[in-house]
Amino acid sequence: MCNSPVYVKDINAIIAITLNAVRISNFTAGGAALKNLYFACTEIKDGFWKFYSELVRNVTVHSVYERFRETGRFDAFRCGWREGQPNKPHIFWDSDVAKWIEGAAFLIEKKRDEELEEIIDHTAGLIEKNQREDGYFNSYFLTLEPSAIFSRRSDHELYCTGHLIEAAIAYHTATGKDRLLKCMLKNVDYIYRIFVEEQSAGFVTPGHEEIELALLKLYEHTKDQKHLALARFFINSRGNNEKEKNSRSVYAQDNIPVREIREAGGHAVRAGYLYTAMAMLAGIDGDAGLKAACSRVFSDIVNSKMSITGGVGSEYTEEAFSYQYDLPNTSVYNETCAAISLALFAGEMQQLEANALYGDTIERIYYNGFLSGVSLSGDKFFYTNPLEIDQKKYNRKGGFQPPSERVKVFQCSCCPPNVVRMLASLPRYMYTIDEDTVYCSQFASAETRLTIGGRKARLIQKTHYPADGKIEFQYYGEPMTLYVRIPGWCTEYKGETENGFVRFRLTNGESAVVDLPMKLHFIEANPNAQDSSGRFAVMRGPLVYCMEGIDNGENLRDITLLESGRIEIREEEGLPAPVIYIDAERREKTAELYRLKSSSRIKFTARLIPYFSICNRGAADLLVWTMVK
Repeated sequence: MCNSPVYVKDINAIIAITLNAVRISNFTAGGAALKNLYFACTEIKDGFWKFYSELVRNVTVHSVYERFRETGRFDAFRCGWREGQPNKPHIFWDSDVAKWIEGAAFLIEKKRDEELEEIIDHTAGLIEKNQREDGYFNSYFLTLEPSAIFSRRSDHELYCTGHLIEAAIAYHTATGKDRLLKCMLKNVDYIYRIFVEEQSAGFVTPGHEEIELALLKLYEHTKDQKHLALARFFINSRGNNEKEKNSRSVYAQDNIPVREIREAGGHAVRAGYLYTAMAMLAGIDGDAGLKAACSRVFSDIVNSKMSITGGVGSEYTEEAFSYQYDLPNTSVYNETCAAISLALFAGEMQQLEANALYGDTIERIYYNGFLSGVSLSGDKFFYTNPLEIDQKKYNRKGGFQPPSERVKVFQCSCCPPNVVRMLASLPRYMYTIDEDTVYCSQFASAETRLTIGGRKARLIQKTHYPADGKIEFQYYGEPMTLYVRIPGWCTEYKGETENGFVRFRLTNGESAVVDLPMKLHFIEANPNAQDSSGRFAVMRGPLVYCMEGIDNGENLRDITLLESGRIEIREEEGLPAPVIYIDAERREKTAELYRLKSSSRIKFTARLIPYFSICNRGAADLLVWTMVK
């Protein structure tokens, strides 16, 4: 039986429960705890994800660094900015640099890089030099508002600290260097004193969630119970104290205690980071109530609040979840960081239970709504990821019109370094293990080192996925059970499955093959998703496809794809996945504004590209949901 304490609105009572909570055990599947295999255990050898693993190492990490250096983000750690100087520090700049450090550390762990290490060591030295004696560090507040420390909940202090904690853990793991980690441990001690012991801060919980999941990672890294207790405090206090109830409580996930959450709400990135931390804590504490809340909110997202690309946060005015099925195409926001936060949440959920739904969601995000956030050149980014662009509408006044060209840096540049750290740790959700059982949830040509039966083992995966659905496994080691996810899109697979996985029993030198038929699918949305009603999206395997005006002319909404027509799948230079050519038709243009229904149609061949590759040839009209007959 799992321990789910009752929570009350008295902060002292929450503190008492938090400090005395008993760690139970991880939830189980097959009798043992599930654990995502650490990304560095897997080396990508070839194919689609090899393209991106090389892109982030050779281009993206350096490009983002240069943009952050030029805009003063790294210099801000000197804490020496003065009025009248350029590049005035911002409240969230520490988090931008921290995410970059974490991503760079992941790259260093795979292959040492003296240039990246020198940058990180220098930055860690600045933090050490300027950190207050009591442990506080934030470059903005130390430089511009030292008298306002921890007085305004909205100003990202704890959010920045969370990302610096994650960066410190990653760098310590990669190199053994502990300067940054020691700074963050000192910082966490100060935060614990101010928020838990003294309760002297101007607020109770972070305005932007992130530190919660970072503290849980820190606990796993240090085994220090104080780090676990502080994470519990922030999670258990959320929506559970009158001090933070206001008109924006839903936006900030403050409207209800976490174990009572029934649906996703508020700012999508903040929500995703909170749900990730909730799932992590549910696993650590064996908290059934917390796990149930996570399951409810995950179901709400994937069944009513997620675009077909895996994008979330459709409401643009607050970058937030909207009501169920409110999934517009032109005005959808779908921030890149929001897609990442959902992938993180799904990644934690797949450690709580062996269910292919979580791997399906990660796959949808990674191949579509996350990858669209970075250009094929690796140095330009989208903050938002629309499903439809009509450039003529830029002439309208008011309303939200999505950008049709990526840029190298934003004023709010949370997404570029987030892309760096996700691409740098690509295989992080490929395998989940428990003792002698391995669950394969993602596919790539790769070689993985793992431990089975207390001995070293190797698992080799060969595939041309997502161009082709054949996946071969070769295993060397003690006997083990391999479960391979059968994706939800693969309706033609005929074998027996268990929670979406097919089972193999492998001994040393044995192999297994899964062949996933990759037919072209025309997907319709739930009728309640009115913006896409009566239209279809094209998918092949995990990839969502779309049309661009560059290939198909203007007025993309007038095009009808012919389901029974000729379909050609073609690999083309410059793209890591195939394009699709399909017979189509459009109405003949005339001068009349309105006319009688006409059967006159112009036949042509439409070119569809993978959604992740949109807008790589300059500004372009775009359409995902199209007509089919």
